[in-house]
Amino acid sequence: METLASYSPALPEIALAIGAMALLMLGVFREDTARNGVSVGWLSVVLMAVVALLVGWGGAERVELFDGAYVSDAFSRFAKILILAAAAASLILGFGYFERAKIMKFEIPVVVLLSTIGMFMMVSANDLISLYLGLELMSLALYVLAAVRRDSLRSSESGLKYFVLGALSSGMLLYGASLIYGFTGTTSFTALAEALKDGSGAQNVGLVVGLVFLLVGLAFKISAVPFHMWTPDVYEGAPTPVTAFFAGAPKVAAVALLLRVLHDAFPGMLFQWQQIIVFLSVASMLLGSFAAIGQTSIKRLLAFSSIANVGFILIGLAAGTEYGVSSVLIYLAIYVVMTLGSFAVVLAMRRKDEMDETIQSLAGLSQTNLPMAVAFAALLFSMAGIPPLAGFFAKFYVFDAAIKAGLTPLVIVGALASVVGAFYYLRVVKIMFFDEPADKFSPAEPGVRWVMGLSAALVIFYVVYPLPLLDAANAAARALVP
Repeated sequence: METLASYSPALPEIALAIGAMALLMLGVFREDTARNGVSVGWLSVVLMAVVALLVGWGGAERVELFDGAYVSDAFSRFAKILILAAAAASLILGFGYFERAKIMKFEIPVVVLLSTIGMFMMVSANDLISLYLGLELMSLALYVLAAVRRDSLRSSESGLKYFVLGALSSGMLLYGASLIYGFTGTTSFTALAEALKDGSGAQNVGLVVGLVFLLVGLAFKISAVPFHMWTPDVYEGAPTPVTAFFAGAPKVAAVALLLRVLHDAFPGMLFQWQQIIVFLSVASMLLGSFAAIGQTSIKRLLAFSSIANVGFILIGLAAGTEYGVSSVLIYLAIYVVMTLGSFAVVLAMRRKDEMDETIQSLAGLSQTNLPMAVAFAALLFSMAGIPPLAGFFAKFYVFDAAIKAGLTPLVIVGALASVVGAFYYLRVVKIMFFDEPADKFSPAEPGVRWVMGLSAALVIFYVVYPLPLLDAANAAARALVP
């Protein structure tokens, strides 16, 4: 019993794994129908809610398991709650879509659960080996989800592109990890930090090259430029609920992993990795903002928007301070809300069971569906960073952290990219409110309406009571940067 009690910090992962296996068995032994898929899906959402309670129930102290390969602390708990919220909302968004497409299989929610276990492992990794195990468990499940519509050429193509480029990035990450191990003799983050605390790592060219390759592998997972090439095609080709999942939960896990690696394993090489992060940030903000201007598909626009948002997130990471970490976590939470709400709107863009994902199909939406137009306008204004919406505060915190860390030129680039980004967000708002109305959309499912309405409410009313998020993010940042 004493041994079992010592594994209690890993209880969320254990519960998810057992629950996923149980739901897989349930799906296998019941008749393969859409109703079976929906019931397994709702049970998966309930399982995630239970796991969220287990995550919140964990103590505040830092606990290491499995010879230090796994760590549970306030930082990992914050990230896990965000991952669960994004994954559960994505499942709820997908039920109606998958039923209409006649692909509501019980395997879909099970694969989402298995991917979530990988994400949990990523944010709790304290070793290069456990990092890779979590990353691959997440990635393999995502490749399957991208190609889940076997009757769709675009979905199959997006799955294949994601798999090939993902395998390439995993190879680069492994090569970097092997170089780091070769030059230090350890894969443990704690031991790496101890070995490099005197600044000796900066003079070791092989170690710096290993760190570069490690960051290249992780940059692919967060779709930072120039490792973003898969994002627009996969976002457009994958089923929309799967795209919503890609844009939310895996992004949180990958950014949290990046924070953990740099602050736990390489705090002694701040100057080296800071230069890489600044470059990735500037490139992502500029390309994401300018490439989105000419898009005609709302999903491709949101893909480039997510690339630009990664650039803004990396501003806080480049600061290399506790305040920088808390600003990144706040941005991630607000980004997940805005992204899920936006993809709920995309799922509501349907006429007679046919999805219409062109921006022009939103013409005159305010005259045919005012609540949907208002909700989407609020989300777009928030992504543009217009006060007093939540997106403004997200950008303010990362800019403030960077200025206090002496990175004012990076903040200037971020501000200019925000201005460019505001153009294509406001263009969509103009189309919705001032163009001649297009045909009316079919009524959206209750789950889609709930996610859309709740997301819009959160970005509008965040300014009224922001303290819970600020306190949670600050506590998580203190756990990572003591």
